Amino acid sequence: MSGNGVKKVAEVAAKAGKAIDWEGMAKMLVSDEARKEFNTLRRTFEDVNHQLPPPHTRRRRIGPREPQPIDWEYYRKGIGSKVVDMYKEAYESIEIPKYVDTVTPQYKPKFDALLVELKEAEKESLKESERIEKELAELQEMKKNISTMTADEYFAKHPEVKQKFDDEIRNDNWGY
Repeated sequence: MSGNGVKKVAEVAAKAGKAIDWEGMAKMLVSDEARKEFNTLRRTFEDVNHQLPPPHTRRRRIGPREPQPIDWEYYRKGIGSKVVDMYKEAYESIEIPKYVDTVTPQYKPKFDALLVELKEAEKESLKESERIEKELAELQEMKKNISTMTADEYFAKHPEVKQKFDDEIRNDNWGY
């Protein structure tokens, strides 16, 4: 699940927690035992919600998580050995496959090549930016001085324009 997907699920869970009508559900309970269990559920739910950071600050943990070890003796005291041993045996027989990343090795060289290309494009962009800044400064200077500038001063700064005019005159090309 992507980072945005995890964030969206956390936000929906937070909204759902706020939208639970605990009082409405409590009114539907008929026995004292049910009310007692319901209140335990509600307290547990609220405890878990208070222990979690706010949804906008939660970060997705990358990598495998190791489960907390189960205290089988604790459950043996409360439930009984037969049931706990059955669950323990079932629990220990479960094999959870480890995640093997096959995607990163595939795309890592492409990503590295793109980074090199990005660095080169950044250098070119900085050079072009410097050239444009310099040209802009020249244009600002020319704009400031255009009303008092003579043709000779302009041609001194732009000899290619003077050359173009001279060629047109020499070739008897008067633009019409």
